[in-house]
Amino acid sequence: MTDERNRTRRTVLRTGGVIAGGIALAGCISGGDDGGGGSTDGDSYAVTMPPVGDVEFESAPETWVANNGSWADMGVALGQDPPEALWMPSRYHTHYYDEIPDVGVDGESIDALYEDGAGVDKEKFYDYEADVHVIDPNFLQNRYDGWDESDVDDVEQIAPFFGNSIFSREYEWHDDYEYLTLYEAFEKLSQVFQEEERYDAFESLHGEFQSALEDVVPPEGDRPAVAILWPNGDGTFLPYLISEGTSFKQWRDLGVRDALAESDVDDFHSSRGQVDYETLLEIDPEIILCRGYEGSSAEEFRETVVADMEGDAAGSKLTAVQNDDVYRGGPLYQGPITNLVVTQRAAEQVYDVDERLFDPQAVSDIVNGDA
Repeated sequence: MTDERNRTRRTVLRTGGVIAGGIALAGCISGGDDGGGGSTDGDSYAVTMPPVGDVEFESAPETWVANNGSWADMGVALGQDPPEALWMPSRYHTHYYDEIPDVGVDGESIDALYEDGAGVDKEKFYDYEADVHVIDPNFLQNRYDGWDESDVDDVEQIAPFFGNSIFSREYEWHDDYEYLTLYEAFEKLSQVFQEEERYDAFESLHGEFQSALEDVVPPEGDRPAVAILWPNGDGTFLPYLISEGTSFKQWRDLGVRDALAESDVDDFHSSRGQVDYETLLEIDPEIILCRGYEGSSAEEFRETVVADMEGDAAGSKLTAVQNDDVYRGGPLYQGPITNLVVTQRAAEQVYDVDERLFDPQAVSDIVNGDA
């Protein structure tokens, strides 16, 4: 990509973080009242994303970097190549695509922005020369040392930031955001890539999936109490309360009870605390869902995490352990494709569902432009 093309492709219209309007794509959406406002100027178009405000594009981005697997999965769903880099590619679990015909991503080809002990080096952004950074700049400044507003401004000379920390709602540094659901964020990214038809197809498929879920979710009084935990490997666990963040979407959609929320345990995101077996025995959830093991098979998970619980004097007394109801609890980050896969698995775990609730071929057809 030439320097001249870089200059014409990467134009940012900032509005000081004020959310005003939405998007209208020239030749795709009329300039009338589309419910979201927006503006066009020839072939350019603007998309509004809280908290960064209005971002203007001269044309659809071709190369991009992103925060996490939620956004990466959205891009793949929209028929894009995966991002050049993510914070931690190891948490983008591309093996979920094994469930979808003719869809796959080589996770090894995605670079890591974050390095242990070094954080995120600003110079990396100059190396990638991406057309858009699908990252909330506030995440950069609040989760890692060494970034301030001047660094964000420098990187925006390469390409705009366009992102929202949708996976969690518990961090104090973004508790005053306009929060987005998974599909609200997905729609905005589809507008950036000018792939609204693919988004519409996914939204329709998602609606059908939600209807299928309604048929398998039992009445409220018959739903189990679950605890979502991150095992530390030493008999302690990080507790995660089910929130409105996208990382808990499958559990909200399945309507499970949150055993931790019914106790006095604080969420890890806000407290950075942990619980031990004694605390868990007091709560005694019917089902335990463990994060941090999405790279393990079900058998590997049983031979490690579950075996450790069974071998502990206190852990073995837990109802979930005795009833063989300890499972992998899903990823921190999920997009539209991975959400279908992990929700299907979750329904099998907590409700013994044995039928397919979505059509993998339909997903493939949308991704590959055959829908």
